[in-house]
Amino acid sequence: MASVLIALGGNVGDVRQTFRKAIANICGMAQAELLARSSDYTTPPWGDENQARFINACIEIDTRLDPHALLFTLHKIETKFGRDRGTEKRWGPRTLDLDLIAYDDAVLDKPELTLPHPRLFERAFVLVPLAEIAPDRVIAGRTAAKELANISTAGIERLPDLH
Repeated sequence: MASVLIALGGNVGDVRQTFRKAIANICGMAQAELLARSSDYTTPPWGDENQARFINACIEIDTRLDPHALLFTLHKIETKFGRDRGTEKRWGPRTLDLDLIAYDDAVLDKPELTLPHPRLFERAFVLVPLAEIAPDRVIAGRTAAKELANISTAGIERLPDLH
């Protein structure tokens, strides 16, 4: 089994319900066990700032799927929830974004998949929820908790738990 970190994001529709359903799909389709789920956070948009705020979270799963099969599965789930990677605007609005952050200690640099995620340590909207569930996990020689101390978390707010 591989320990995998996945970041979730979205700003179109009922994102928190989409997360709930998407996580169930990830566990089912990736034959995975959910080990941890962060709180949901509302975050300022990244890249194209002229759009609605995002909701972001992170999960940790155990899966037997290899990294490429898992990425394929994550893209299939995004499509199921209305995302069209082929026509969307880069960093634009989306119903669901699933990013493979880390897969065990794997290091890959392929056109279709880079592990760990190449911009992980630049993005507070990933580091805040990641530090909640895996603060001391070493990724590329660094930890989310330490890297989070080096970037601004302005505008990021933890949302109350859904009941």
